[in-house]
Amino acid sequence: MGLLTGDALFLVAVAMAVFLLLVDLMHRRQRWGARYPPGPVALPGLGNLLQLDLHNIPYSFYKLRCHFGDVFSLQLAWNPVVVLNGLVAVREVLVNHSEDTADRPPVPINELLGFGPRAQGLVMAPYGPGWREQRRFSVSTLRNLGLGKKSLEQWVTEEASCLCVAFAKQDGCPFSPGALVNNAVCNVIASLIYARRFEYNDPLLVRLLDLLEDTLTEGLELIPQVLNAFPVLLRIPGVAAKVFPAQKAFLALMDELVTEHRATFDLSQPPQDLTGAFLAEVEKAKGNPESTFNNENLRLVVSDLFMAGMVTTSTTLAWALLLMILHPDVQRRVQKEIDEVIGQGRRPEMGDQARLPFTNAVIHEVQRFGDIVPVNLPHMASRDIEVQGFRIPKGTGLVVNLSSVLKDETVWEKPFHFHPEHFLDAEGHFVKHEAFMPFSAGRRACLGEPLARMELFLFFTCLLQRFSFSVPEGQPQPSDQGVFAFLNTPSPYQLCAVSR
Repeated sequence: MGLLTGDALFLVAVAMAVFLLLVDLMHRRQRWGARYPPGPVALPGLGNLLQLDLHNIPYSFYKLRCHFGDVFSLQLAWNPVVVLNGLVAVREVLVNHSEDTADRPPVPINELLGFGPRAQGLVMAPYGPGWREQRRFSVSTLRNLGLGKKSLEQWVTEEASCLCVAFAKQDGCPFSPGALVNNAVCNVIASLIYARRFEYNDPLLVRLLDLLEDTLTEGLELIPQVLNAFPVLLRIPGVAAKVFPAQKAFLALMDELVTEHRATFDLSQPPQDLTGAFLAEVEKAKGNPESTFNNENLRLVVSDLFMAGMVTTSTTLAWALLLMILHPDVQRRVQKEIDEVIGQGRRPEMGDQARLPFTNAVIHEVQRFGDIVPVNLPHMASRDIEVQGFRIPKGTGLVVNLSSVLKDETVWEKPFHFHPEHFLDAEGHFVKHEAFMPFSAGRRACLGEPLARMELFLFFTCLLQRFSFSVPEGQPQPSDQGVFAFLNTPSPYQLCAVSR
C-alpha cells in the first residue's frame, strides 16, 4: 500500500511538472517568433526573476544591455517583457508609437489595495476613455487652481520662505535636510489637493511622510513580484493581508483626509482644491453608472497626485543640496548669478528664470545626474509594433530605461559626472537636450511637470540666495551614488546651512 501511494505521488509530481513545463513553453512561444528581441535564458516558471537584482534594477539592465543591445527581452515568470534603452529606441517607443504603447500591463495584486477592475486613477490605470477623462480633469483642475499662474507661484514662494526659516533655525549646525524639504514640498501639493497647509511638526504630516517613504520599497520586494506573476497564490488564506501594509495605511490616511474634506464641502461654492472639484463631479454624475467620477476613483486620483507630486520633487531637491556641497565652485557661481540678477532685496520669481542661465542649467543637470526615476513605470503594447527592427507582439510589457537616456554616452559629454555645462552653449546660453526626459514622454508623460519645474526653480534659488551649504567639519565627504528603491535617492548625508 505504501509503495502504491509512493508511486501515485510520483506520478502526480511528474504530471504536475509536465503541466507546468507546457504552460511555461506556451507563455514563451512568442520569443521564438521572427525578429523578437534577444534576451537571457529563462528558468521554467520563474523566467528571469532570479537573474535581476530587485534592489538595483538599473545596474541589472546596464549589464544586460551590454550583452544584448538596446532592445532586449525578459521573461518575468510567465509575463513577456521588452526593455528599451538609449535615446533612439526610447523615443521610438514613447513618441513614435505613443498611442500603441500608452497602456499599462495588468497588475493583479493592485486589487489588494481596493482597486477594482473599473478603477481609474492616473498612474497605473489602463489606457482608455476613463483614464483620458481623469487626466483631462486633473490637468484642467490644476490649471484652474493656479498652475502656471502668479497665484500658485506666490504660494510656492511663501512655502520656500517657511523652509528657509526652518533651515535658519539649525543655526549652522549639521543636519539632514531631507525631512524639512519633504515638509515644504508636501505642503505645496496639499494646498492643491486639500487647500490646507501643515505645520512642519504636525503629527499627521510626519505620519504621512513616513508612510510615503515605506511605500516606495514595498513594490520592489520579491513576494509582491511573485504574487503578481502567480495571482492564484493570493487565494491562500492570510497571504493577501500581509502584502503592502504601508500602501494600505497610506490609502486609509488619504480616505481620512477626504472624509474630513467632505464634511465641510459646500456644493454652492466654487471648489478651492482638487478634492472639492472632484466631489462636485461626483454629484453631477449621480445616477450615471458609466461615469468615472465616484468615491473609489477619488481616492485613486488623490493618492496618485499626492505621491507623484511629492516624492520626485523632494528627492530632486535633496540631490540638489547634496551636489552643491560636493561642488562648492558650482554653488558659488549660482550664488553670484543670483546676486547679480535678483540681489538680496527680493524673492526669486519665475520671470527670473530666463535671466539665470547657469542656475537653470544646474537645476537641469541635477535632474539628469540624480536620475530620480531610472526605470519608468511599465507600459504595454496594445498592438504589434516594430522597434529598431525588432517585432514586439501585442500584449508584451514594455520597460523604458530612462536612466539609459539621461546617461546616454552618445549624447552627453560626461554622462556619469555632474557637469552643468551639458545645458549651456559656447556663449553660456541655456540649451535643452532632446535626451533630457526625466518626466518621461508621450501620452503617459508626467502631468505635474509644470508644477515640478516651478517648485525646483523657486525652492532652489530661494535656498541658494539665503544660505551657503557645506559638508560639516570633521565629517567625510558624502557619496554621490544613489540608493535605488524605485526612486534613486541620495545616500543619507548631513550639511551645514550658514546664512549669507
